[in-house]
Amino acid sequence: MNIASLIPDLFVLTALGGGAAFLLITARRYFPPETDEIVVEINRRLPQTQCAQCGYPGCQPYAEAVAQGEAINLCPPGGTATINDLAELLGRDVLPLQQAATAPCVAVIVEEACIGCTLCIAACPVDAIVGAQQQMHTVIEDICTGCELCLEPCPVDCIDLVTLEATAPVQVFPSAETACINCGLCVDACPRDLQPQMLFQFKEDLRHTELIGLDRCIECLKCDRVCPSELPLTETFQTGKALLNHSREEQIAIQTNVERFEVREQRIAHSNRKVRQRPSRSDRQNLLDSLGTKR
Repeated sequence: MNIASLIPDLFVLTALGGGAAFLLITARRYFPPETDEIVVEINRRLPQTQCAQCGYPGCQPYAEAVAQGEAINLCPPGGTATINDLAELLGRDVLPLQQAATAPCVAVIVEEACIGCTLCIAACPVDAIVGAQQQMHTVIEDICTGCELCLEPCPVDCIDLVTLEATAPVQVFPSAETACINCGLCVDACPRDLQPQMLFQFKEDLRHTELIGLDRCIECLKCDRVCPSELPLTETFQTGKALLNHSREEQIAIQTNVERFEVREQRIAHSNRKVRQRPSRSDRQNLLDSLGTKR
């Protein structure tokens, strides 16, 4: 077959692919998904610190505002990564972060100075502060998101922010000097009937490697021994599992923050309803008068 004769066809296919990509981007820009669906997708991409630094009381309200046209660059904890994700999702331009991103931190209460006013407890969006009226308070560091919302209400300035060190070392996939030749020898050698060459090929796509069984790898080194390209298969799978576990821990923490924020919002709403339902002073006096009781 004459390769030169295939060149026009390749140009046509390339043009068709480029045209399809352009149409998809244009459609996303001018025909966005349904509002409820897009709010869910936007909220999923936010860090769920519920810090209100964007000007909204939490990530869900900010997601709703973004769906209605609010700027996508108002989230310091999310940083440029969140801006890029939202820009891709919504077909908008990437904007610089409006506020400087801060290092991860937690609140720490100077216990001997705490007067037990509970104002910080009411301000915390994820219920990370425990204590009682006129009793010493403390912060549950594993829950605290470092949102700073407890600082301003404190009348004695007894809350400090402490910068956190990295909680997990940065994992880097080992480099391979040669490429996988898809010989299939690792598949035959694997005692768990996995596809090591596929796990290696998609190593940076954690969702994909999770679906095709990365957790089932027992790191037996058999795939390494038979690989003619001498790829660092087992070391790659170890790194992938560490990154996957770290991602899962982050997702659990995020979900916990969301649930705590929702419980807090429900509690506040319930308290507000009770206040609105409370009889007015004149109503109470009329009731007492009708009962023939003097105040």
